[in-house]
Amino acid sequence: MEYIDYYKILGIPKTASKDEVKKAYRKLARKYHPDLNPNDKEAQKKFQQINEANEVLSDDEKRKKYDTYGKDWKHADAYEEAQQQGGYGGNTGGFSGRQQYSSQDFKGNFGGGDFSDFFNDLFGGAHGYSSRQRSTRFRGQDFNATLQLNDEDVYTSQKQVLTVNGKKIRLTIPAGVEHGQTIKIKGYGGEGVNGGSKGDLYITFDIIPSSRFKRVGADLYAEQKIDLYTAVLGGDVIINTFNDKVKLKVKAGTQNGTKVRLKGKGFPVYKKKGQLGDLYITYTIEIPTKLSAKEKELFEELAKIKKS
Repeated sequence: MEYIDYYKILGIPKTASKDEVKKAYRKLARKYHPDLNPNDKEAQKKFQQINEANEVLSDDEKRKKYDTYGKDWKHADAYEEAQQQGGYGGNTGGFSGRQQYSSQDFKGNFGGGDFSDFFNDLFGGAHGYSSRQRSTRFRGQDFNATLQLNDEDVYTSQKQVLTVNGKKIRLTIPAGVEHGQTIKIKGYGGEGVNGGSKGDLYITFDIIPSSRFKRVGADLYAEQKIDLYTAVLGGDVIINTFNDKVKLKVKAGTQNGTKVRLKGKGFPVYKKKGQLGDLYITYTIEIPTKLSAKEKELFEELAKIKKS
């Protein structure tokens, strides 16, 4: 009779703790539960294997016997009898007695209590497990959706109506949502099984950046061109912020690449009403390329003065 690797079925190492066994079981049991996979014989078979693996590995004594005899399970009874009679050189790490199934978070009637011949021969049946007739509750599956917006859309809070799995969901999107951010809408996932709670809906935002600004969190970054004369002599320049315009005074002698900060002129801070980041402006100085004769003459004169 073929040996069954229960650890492989649950996808866990032999060193896995009971919590890791339970976590792996819960994940796979929900995935392959017959109510979620109607008319899928392969899923039902997989579910039976998962249930059987959990029955063994979640019970300390069954797991000990399974780990001790492994592929030599056929000789388990002989080993135990010899051990009781003092044979086989003393302790073989044998089984000290059968223990009733220890109930876990997921328990109940799984497909009528069907177990493999390997399980029945190794443990002598399911110990009445199939007769419990308990209904297992499974939480509904989580749904995932992607919502594409642009920076202009999320500069202010707005209401959206989404259609997910045929249902319309009205939600308010707070200002300041960032690209790649995921929010959870509780209870808008799949229906639970056997009275289990509904799953959740996870929405991930795909934010198309503005062509005018680079956004980092709630701060904005932009470049502002100024002419050579303004950079040298100083003056005023009109700056386009995200939603308005401001006049900014340029200091005389401003160098190319100079950065200035406009406090509170950035992007809204997520879920902090009234708070905004800052806007950072980097000056790029435009060098004139087409000089008139008079301009060229004046620049030459300036150059002579500089050298003298």
